[in-house]
Amino acid sequence: MAIFGLWVINKAGGLVYQRNFGEGLPNLTSNEYLVLAGTLHGIHAITSRLSPTGSSSGAHVIEGESFKMNIFLTATGTKFVLLTSVVEPTADSVLQKVYEIYADAVMKNPFQSPEMPIRSEAFDTRITALLG
Repeated sequence: MAIFGLWVINKAGGLVYQRNFGEGLPNLTSNEYLVLAGTLHGIHAITSRLSPTGSSSGAHVIEGESFKMNIFLTATGTKFVLLTSVVEPTADSVLQKVYEIYADAVMKNPFQSPEMPIRSEAFDTRITALLG
Protein backbone atom coordinates (compact mmCIF):
# COMPACT_ATOMS: atom_id res chain seq x y z
CA MET A 1 0.00 0.00 0.00
CA ALA A 2 1.45 3.35 -1.03
CA ILE A 3 -0.22 6.73 -0.85
CA PHE A 4 1.86 9.45 -2.49
CA GLY A 5 -0.27 12.57 -2.18
CA LEU A 6 -3.59 14.27 -1.55
CA TRP A 7 -5.12 17.22 -3.40
CA VAL A 8 -8.34 19.08 -2.69
CA ILE A 9 -9.68 21.02 -5.68
CA ASN A 10 -12.55 23.51 -5.30
CA LYS A 11 -15.51 23.64 -7.68
CA ALA A 12 -13.82 26.33 -9.79
CA GLY A 13 -10.74 24.15 -10.36
CA GLY A 14 -8.47 25.87 -7.84
CA LEU A 15 -6.12 23.83 -5.70
CA VAL A 16 -7.01 24.53 -2.06
CA TYR A 17 -4.90 21.79 -0.42
CA GLN A 18 -1.91 19.78 -1.55
CA ARG A 19 0.25 17.47 0.47
CA ASN A 20 2.78 14.76 -0.37
CA PHE A 21 3.33 11.64 1.73
CA GLY A 22 6.56 9.68 1.70
CA GLU A 23 8.79 9.31 -1.32
CA GLY A 24 7.89 8.83 -4.93
CA LEU A 25 6.54 12.13 -6.25
CA PRO A 26 8.80 14.66 -7.95
CA ASN A 27 9.28 18.04 -6.30
CA LEU A 28 7.05 20.52 -8.10
CA THR A 29 6.55 24.23 -7.56
CA SER A 30 3.28 25.58 -6.22
CA ASN A 31 2.52 27.00 -9.68
CA GLU A 32 3.01 23.56 -11.26
CA TYR A 33 0.58 22.06 -8.74
CA LEU A 34 -1.96 24.78 -9.57
CA VAL A 35 -1.64 24.02 -13.28
CA LEU A 36 -2.05 20.27 -12.65
CA ALA A 37 -5.17 20.86 -10.54
CA GLY A 38 -6.71 23.09 -13.20
CA THR A 39 -5.90 20.55 -15.90
CA LEU A 40 -7.44 17.72 -13.89
CA HIS A 41 -10.53 19.87 -13.31
CA GLY A 42 -10.86 20.35 -17.07
CA ILE A 43 -10.35 16.65 -17.81
CA HIS A 44 -12.95 15.79 -15.19
CA ALA A 45 -15.45 18.21 -16.78
CA ILE A 46 -14.83 16.72 -20.23
CA THR A 47 -15.18 13.12 -19.04
CA SER A 48 -18.48 13.93 -17.35
CA ARG A 49 -19.87 14.87 -20.78
CA LEU A 50 -18.47 11.88 -22.71
CA SER A 51 -20.68 9.14 -21.26
CA PRO A 52 -22.53 7.27 -24.00
CA THR A 53 -25.28 6.27 -21.55
CA GLY A 54 -26.34 9.72 -20.36
CA SER A 55 -25.22 11.69 -17.35
CA SER A 56 -21.93 10.88 -15.65
CA SER A 57 -20.02 12.29 -12.71
CA GLY A 58 -16.78 12.17 -14.69
CA ALA A 59 -13.57 10.24 -14.25
CA HIS A 60 -13.10 8.40 -10.97
CA VAL A 61 -9.70 6.86 -11.70
CA ILE A 62 -6.86 7.91 -13.97
CA GLU A 63 -4.14 5.28 -14.12
CA GLY A 64 -0.55 5.50 -15.34
CA GLU A 65 2.23 2.91 -15.41
CA SER A 66 3.38 3.55 -11.86
CA PHE A 67 0.59 5.50 -10.16
CA LYS A 68 -3.15 5.96 -9.97
CA MET A 69 -5.23 9.10 -9.37
CA ASN A 70 -8.40 8.32 -7.46
CA ILE A 71 -11.00 11.10 -7.63
CA PHE A 72 -13.90 11.62 -5.22
CA LEU A 73 -16.43 14.26 -6.27
CA THR A 74 -18.70 15.77 -3.62
CA ALA A 75 -22.23 17.10 -4.16
CA THR A 76 -20.85 20.66 -3.96
CA GLY A 77 -18.28 20.06 -6.73
CA THR A 78 -15.21 19.78 -4.52
CA LYS A 79 -12.81 17.07 -5.71
CA PHE A 80 -10.56 15.00 -3.49
CA VAL A 81 -7.69 13.40 -5.40
CA LEU A 82 -5.57 10.65 -3.88
CA LEU A 83 -2.34 9.75 -5.69
CA THR A 84 -1.52 6.11 -4.98
CA SER A 85 0.36 3.11 -6.26
CA VAL A 86 -1.39 1.14 -9.00
CA VAL A 87 -2.28 -1.69 -6.60
CA GLU A 88 -3.71 0.43 -3.76
CA PRO A 89 -6.93 -1.43 -2.74
CA THR A 90 -8.28 1.01 -0.13
CA ALA A 91 -8.31 4.31 -2.04
CA ASP A 92 -12.11 4.69 -2.11
CA SER A 93 -12.52 4.16 1.63
CA VAL A 94 -9.56 6.46 2.36
CA LEU A 95 -11.11 9.20 0.21
CA GLN A 96 -14.40 8.81 2.08
CA LYS A 97 -12.56 9.24 5.39
CA VAL A 98 -10.70 12.29 4.04
CA TYR A 99 -14.06 13.80 3.07
CA GLU A 100 -15.42 13.17 6.57
CA ILE A 101 -12.36 14.87 8.08
CA TYR A 102 -12.82 17.79 5.67
CA ALA A 103 -16.48 18.15 6.65
CA ASP A 104 -15.60 18.09 10.35
CA ALA A 105 -12.40 20.13 10.49
CA VAL A 106 -12.84 22.56 7.60
CA MET A 107 -16.51 23.10 6.78
CA LYS A 108 -17.54 23.41 10.43
CA ASN A 109 -14.77 25.96 11.07
CA PRO A 110 -16.32 29.46 11.16
CA PHE A 111 -12.94 31.01 10.26
CA GLN A 112 -12.56 28.98 7.05
CA SER A 113 -13.96 30.57 3.90
CA PRO A 114 -15.41 28.10 1.40
CA GLU A 115 -13.38 27.69 -1.79
CA MET A 116 -10.28 29.22 -0.19
CA PRO A 117 -6.98 27.45 0.64
CA ILE A 118 -7.29 25.18 3.66
CA ARG A 119 -5.24 26.47 6.57
CA SER A 120 -6.46 24.27 9.39
CA GLU A 121 -4.15 22.64 11.90
CA ALA A 122 -6.96 20.28 12.92
CA PHE A 123 -7.35 19.13 9.29
CA ASP A 124 -3.58 18.63 8.87
CA THR A 125 -3.32 16.70 12.12
CA ARG A 126 -6.17 14.35 11.27
CA ILE A 127 -4.91 13.83 7.70
CA THR A 128 -1.47 12.97 9.10
CA ALA A 129 -3.06 10.46 11.47
CA LEU A 130 -4.98 8.88 8.59
CA LEU A 131 -2.36 8.88 5.85
CA GLY A 132 0.93 9.14 7.68
